[in-house]
Order: sequence, then C-alpha cells, then structure tokens
Amino acid sequence: MAAPDGEARVLATAQHIVKALGTTDTMTDDMLHILSKFDHRFSSMNAKEDVTPEPSSSHDSDVEDYPPRTNRSTARNSTVRNSSQTRANNFALDAAQNVISQWTNGYSDRSGSVQAGQKWIFEGSEEDSLQFLQAVDEIVHQLDFMKIHNRDPGTLERAQNLHHLALQKLLEEFRYMLDKYSEKVDPDWLLDLLSAGYFRAPANDAVDPESGSSDGEDDEDEDVPVAYPVDKIETSVDLVPPQVAADLADIAKRLIGGEYKRECTDMYVKKRKVILEGSLYELGVERVTIDEVQKMQWEVQEDRIKKWNQAMNVGVKVLFASEKQLCDELFPLSLSENIFNEIGKGAMMQLLSFGEAIAISRRSPEKLFKVLDMYEVLRDILPELDVVFAGASGASVRSEAEGILMRLGEAARGTFGEFENAIQRDASKTPVLGGAVHPLNRYVMNYIKLLCDYTETLKLLFGKKKEVPKLLGDDPELPGYGDDYRGGREELSPLAVQINWLMHVLQNNLETKSKIHKDPALSSLFLMNNVHYMVQKVKDSEVRALIGDDWVKKHTSMLRQYATNYQRAAWSKVLSFLKDEGIQSSGGSSNISRAILKDRFKNFNAAFDDAHRIQSQWVVYGDELRDELRISIADKLLPAYRAFVGRYRNFIENGRHPDKYIKYQVEDLEVYIGDFFSGNSPSINSRRKSFSSQ
Repeated sequence: MAAPDGEARVLATAQHIVKALGTTDTMTDDMLHILSKFDHRFSSMNAKEDVTPEPSSSHDSDVEDYPPRTNRSTARNSTVRNSSQTRANNFALDAAQNVISQWTNGYSDRSGSVQAGQKWIFEGSEEDSLQFLQAVDEIVHQLDFMKIHNRDPGTLERAQNLHHLALQKLLEEFRYMLDKYSEKVDPDWLLDLLSAGYFRAPANDAVDPESGSSDGEDDEDEDVPVAYPVDKIETSVDLVPPQVAADLADIAKRLIGGEYKRECTDMYVKKRKVILEGSLYELGVERVTIDEVQKMQWEVQEDRIKKWNQAMNVGVKVLFASEKQLCDELFPLSLSENIFNEIGKGAMMQLLSFGEAIAISRRSPEKLFKVLDMYEVLRDILPELDVVFAGASGASVRSEAEGILMRLGEAARGTFGEFENAIQRDASKTPVLGGAVHPLNRYVMNYIKLLCDYTETLKLLFGKKKEVPKLLGDDPELPGYGDDYRGGREELSPLAVQINWLMHVLQNNLETKSKIHKDPALSSLFLMNNVHYMVQKVKDSEVRALIGDDWVKKHTSMLRQYATNYQRAAWSKVLSFLKDEGIQSSGGSSNISRAILKDRFKNFNAAFDDAHRIQSQWVVYGDELRDELRISIADKLLPAYRAFVGRYRNFIENGRHPDKYIKYQVEDLEVYIGDFFSGNSPSINSRRKSFSSQ
C-alpha cells in the first residue's frame, strides 16, 4: 500500500482506539497528547469532533436498584474509569515501548515481522534521539502518576521494567560516546595556543545570571540538571564536541533521575580521569615519589621543574578548567563539584607532590631560581585553583597547594641563606692571573643580577622587617653603612639590605683572596678590578634601583682608592730614581757625581723594564679604566723622566756609551706604557727591534 494510505490506516486505527478508551474529553486529550509525542501527525486529530461516547445500553435502565442505584452507579463509573485509565497507561507504554524496542532487542513493524534494532541512537538523526528521550520521559511520567494513584500493579511493574531497559540502553550510549569522543589533548597544540592567548572564555552570555533564563526564550527547562559554567575560568577548550556534550547531558539527566546516578558518575569519572592524566603525561608529568625526586641528579630535577611549571600553567588554566566546565555542562552543580574533584584530585595531588619534593630537598645556590620559578607559578594559579577545586570536596587540594606554596617560599629564603654561606666558605687559594676579576665575583654578581628578575617575589618573601646584619651596620672599614640602614640618606627594603649584605660578604672574601698576591701592587690592582666589576654590574642592571646610588658612590670611591694604592706600590720605586736627592754635592751643579748619576739611569731602566715585563701581563677590567690608569701612569712618569733627562743629559752624553744609560726616549716610554694591562704584551727587546726596523 502506498505510504499515504498506510498513514491513513494508522490514523484511523488510532482514532478507533481513542473512541474505545476515551470516556471523557480530558482522557481523550491525554491520549492524543501521548500519541503526539511520538508522531506529530496525531496532533492534527480533533478528538472532540471524531470521538463520541457510546450510547447507554437500554438494559441498564431495567436493572433493579440493589444496592441503591446511586452507589451502584458510582462503583460502576469508578471501575470504568480505572479500567479506562489502565488501558490508557498501557497504551502510553505501548507507544514508548515501540520506540525503545527499536534500539534494544528489536521491534515489530507494521507487518508483524521482527527487525534488528539499530546500534547507537545518538549516532543517528536528532529526531531519533529526541523520540527516545521523549519515550523515556513519558515512562517516567506514567510511573509518577501510577505511584501516586495506586494504579494496576501489573502495569506499574511493566513500566518499571521498560524504564530499566531504556536506562540500560542510555547507559550503553553514555559509555560508547565517552569512549569514542574522549581523547587526550595534543600538548604541542595546547602550548602553542596558550602562549598565543587563543583560548576562548566560557559562553556565559547564554544565560542571564540575574534572571536565570535564556535570552528571548521561555525557560521551559528550569529543572534541567545542568549547572551554569564557572565564570572565573578564563580559558577553555572543547574536550568533546559541543553537540556530544549536549547529548551526554541529556543522557546524564535521565540516568541520574532514574536512580542510575552512581553507574553514570562512576563511569564518567573513570573515563575522564584516565584522559586527564594521559594529557598531563603528554605534557611531561610522570608519576614519581618524593624519594625518587630527591635522588635525582640536579640536571634531571631542573628538566622536571621546567615541565612542572609548564604543566601547572596549562594543566590548571586549561585542562583542569576545561574538565571542570565539562562537568558543569553535564551534571547538576550539586554533583559536578564532587565529580570533577574525583577526576582531578589525584592528578593535582601528584603535581603538588613534586613541588613538595623540591621544597624539602637539599638547598644549594643553583636551585634558587628554579625554586622561585615554581613559587611564582603556584602563587599565580592559586586563585584559579580555588575556583576549579571548589567546595568541600576540593578543600584538601586547596589546602595542600597553599601549604606547598609556603614551603617553597621557605625553601627560597633558606637557599638564599645557603648562597651567603657558600660565599663565605669559598676559600680557594689559587691566585687569579694578572689580578683579573675573580670567578667567585663573576658568579656572585651575575647571580645577584638575575635575582632582580624576582624582585617583587623576593620582597614578598623577605617581608617588611628590616634586620640589619651587625657587621654590615657597624663595620668600621665601611663608613656610612650604619647611617644608610638606620634612617640615613636612603631608605632600603629588607631585600636591599640582604643584597648589600651578600656583596659585603663577597667583598670581605675578595679582600682575603687579595693577600694571596705577594706583590702589594698586584694585590691592590686585584681589588680595584673586582670592586670595579661589582660597580659596573650594579650600574648596568636593576640592582642599582634596588640598593640605591649611595652604594655606587661609595664603591666608586673605593675603587679609586685601590687604584691609588696600586700606583703608589707599583711606581714609587721607579719614580724615586728620577729624583735629584743624592746626585749633587753641596758644592753645586758642577759637583755632580757621574757614578751616582749613571747608577740612577741604570736603576731606572732596570725598574721600568721589570715594570713593563710584569705589568704588561696584568689586566684591568674595562677599557675605560684601563685607559685612565695608563694615562695616570704616563702623567706621573713622563714629565718626571723628561725633566730628569733634560737636567742630566749632558753629563751622560759627554761620557762613553751614553746609550747604555739613556736607554729610552720619552716617546718610547709612552709607547711601552700602552702595553700595560693587556695581558699579552711583547717584550721591550722585541719592541726595540721593531722600532729599529722602522
């Protein structure tokens, strides 16, 4: 038969059923409402026009009124209504069963043959899934009605069995969809998008937070057990396709309402927990115990810390937040908090456990920056952690995170103190060639310079209390320190006091190391170089803003004093040979001792040769300071030599072999002074050969 004829027969059959069952307009409307839920064509039937009550039997009027007519009529009407309602219940269940059986064990088509049921409802059309859900809802409606009105036990049992069958199918659908659409997030994609700031904010505008209703639509689904998204989550990804999430939410609503809450939630937690932990593993998070972490080499720990920082940022801000949002979309808020915490608590505790392992591990200076990195990462995500792991069930995670943050802060302060101890303990006795900057100085000052990248964090960790180290405040060798720290010219933060103290400890160590050099000139040059290096590092970094200009001024003056000490120790003896004392007798210029004069020239030549040989291998840190020092030497030496030669040249040139005594011209000395502090200058003899060839 053609399709239109078939549809006509279905409608005619339905009308006949309604006529047979319908005894009142209300019941007839109910029947049509039930039918129209499963096929829109029934909604066009006009029950009041097509359905008329059957005429009363003439036999009824002749029946004797015993018991009294009124009671018998009431009882008969009640029996008819109960029977009619039972038939109506069964008819509704028949219609629901016809839909449900298509997806379970098979169903009977119009010809009566059994067809194999399709496998997955939500893989088909939207109409298929909607009809199935409506059938489940109708069964629930019938169950609620029958439980209230104590209807036929057989019909009630049938409805319960059919409901159980439908929910089992929905549970299978729920499992299938979770398995099919739950995938680990690609870490490279995730990190790229996070760094580029491409994550979207949750769609909070779908629901008016004040009215609680959707824009432009009546809120017909106020009882839908789906929580609103968390407002404070800033970034999220779709862990499953949006339509799949909507279908899962529809299924979860029926399962939870149908006393399948535990099966549904346990299945969801088990699946999503594996996915979340797998995604974190892809980010480099591996399960390790605290003991295993503490036994790792520092290089391994360092790599793990980098991955931990990355996983904490991406994990909490994106993965955990998105997982929380998905829970809120699928389950009522009363359940979603606990469900998410069951999913994420273990993974989060594992992450925090690594942080604790680092916080309680052995403290050494090289770890400080990594500890500070971890501290800042955890500090910055705590507000988001409080949102994601909300409620009583998330309290343990929040408390653990706060405790580990505190322990990381303690570890940072302790490591800072260990750095100070390491400076004091460095007792290397090997002199630095040429009085150059000591490796300890380079290490410490670069360390302090890097610390300035964490200024605000360190200020927070050191607090507001100013504890001035006694030696720093009262050291007589460093005048003014006490005034500076006790309300003097500059008000310094506790962190600045600590940085000053570190540099003071360093300087004391360098002064001790300077004594390794037996030559007083080299010892002073060594201190000049190292103080100059400290000053330059402070001036060229954020350290200056932290500790102030007074420190720079004080130590600039100090390096000038060391430079003066060097010149005095290195050149006093050389210049002493250019003095007139002891050359002239009391009788006047004519009474000059040629022998003494020749010794003066010979001694000067020998002293300058030694100075050139030795000091050309010394070094001075910084081109500017090197040039200044050469100029200062030239300013003292060249005029004195020029004047001395001018006064006594004739006495030498009139004798034999004058070149043996007047070995240098003033210009030669100027060239040779240019060799000083280069660390690798040619000898004077090679210089003289070069001059002669020119």
